[in-house]
Amino acid sequence: MISVNDLAERLALKSHNLDDGEREVTGGYAGDLLSWVMGRAVSGDAWVTIMSNINVIAVAQLTDVACVILAEGVEPGEDLIAAAEMRGVNLFSSPEPTFALCGRIHGMISPHADGEAANEAAEAYTEAD
Repeated sequence: MISVNDLAERLALKSHNLDDGEREVTGGYAGDLLSWVMGRAVSGDAWVTIMSNINVIAVAQLTDVACVILAEGVEPGEDLIAAAEMRGVNLFSSPEPTFALCGRIHGMISPHADGEAANEAAEAYTEAD
């Protein structure tokens, strides 16, 4: 089991709202089309996106994801942070590319993945950038 706190620490995520750090992360989802995310993300997912409009929080609450991670250096506006605080949504950001974050998350939560290999690949990708 990996908690939101563990995920945030291991990925060096910037916290914008931490409502429930002990929440278990059981899966992951990457997507930016909110209607698509609503139909496919599931409870417990770490949702990685570049979308930063206020509707992200509504979708996060509707799907009951464990956390939202804004990738690619996207930073939330005050309205998004306020909505996350009001709705109890764990909200983070990262300068890492979506692909690298997803690979690392998969490595942390999948019983069949080699987490160390995923972290090394993500670090190599980031260094090459």
